[in-house]
Amino acid sequence: MTTIDAPVYTEATTEPKLRQVALSHLSVEVGHFYMEDLADGDERIRTQFRRVLPWLEAARSTLAADLGAVKPRLSTCFLIDDYFRTDTSPDEIVDRLLNIAGECGITIDYLAREAGCAEADQVPLAELTAAMLLPEPPVGTTGARPPVQDSGWLCNGERASESNTGHQAMMPVAGWEPPVEFGKRNHSIFLDVELWGDRTKRIDGKLVEWRQWSCPFLASVWQLLRLGALRYQGEPVAQPQPWTDDSWPRRWSDLPAVVQLSEDPAPFAAYRTTSILPQSYLGIEHAVRSILDHLDFDSSVSEGTVKRALKEGVGLPKRLSSRVSHIFVEAPVAGARW
Repeated sequence: MTTIDAPVYTEATTEPKLRQVALSHLSVEVGHFYMEDLADGDERIRTQFRRVLPWLEAARSTLAADLGAVKPRLSTCFLIDDYFRTDTSPDEIVDRLLNIAGECGITIDYLAREAGCAEADQVPLAELTAAMLLPEPPVGTTGARPPVQDSGWLCNGERASESNTGHQAMMPVAGWEPPVEFGKRNHSIFLDVELWGDRTKRIDGKLVEWRQWSCPFLASVWQLLRLGALRYQGEPVAQPQPWTDDSWPRRWSDLPAVVQLSEDPAPFAAYRTTSILPQSYLGIEHAVRSILDHLDFDSSVSEGTVKRALKEGVGLPKRLSSRVSHIFVEAPVAGARW
């Protein structure tokens, strides 16, 4: 289904010169809404931003305390859910969103599109990320479960179904065995996450196959962009662009993947990320951490960032998922979704 194979993106093979990106100390995502929430009045937006503000201020204070004499660089961002629903318009939503955020004391430096996490500037970011997936095959696996690149499913351990169930000839029926998490500590927390699903749709009378990326997978790409960890042929991807027109377009696809809103903000990408989200996103972010832990990155990108941080006196873990943190807030109670 994909137009890209992993070798194309193995930077050790092509050995391109990696271009660095400017980095803040911290990127803070100031809430998130489904598109129907953005289109359904102002109060839900206002309520969530009011709950986000104290945690944003706490993140600023904590960062300043951690850095000591170093001047903190913190940028804020907001992700628009335009991948699964496109029947709304930026000219109806963006100014209203930014105005309500401003009323609540929140300045959004960067506005990003979820569809831009699938593809930006003709670079298929989701495929680029999928090519880096490295599943951990369970010990003694029967091969009944296809690899992640074929199935579109990734688990963080060994499923119970990998055990023999007696269907093979001359093999006794084994008792039930629970799933086991890789690297568990005392007990397992087993997760099986859908990364994508292959679909068909009719275009001009013909059935066309296409791949729909899952929300957790696109959210993983989103974290990689905020960490400045993605490269295409050595070049940064989805770099922020200012919007200079007097009005917003009618289609989300007419906007850059990442729009710079503030006049002189701190860099979009950062050493670390914090996402302040409604509690309903906890499951998605659990999946994101598992996905990040199963990606095979060019070590020069991650290690280069660690070295840059050390020059500023900032300690940074090599593991990307350890640079990602979350704050989950109570969601607005109005509406059936919550």
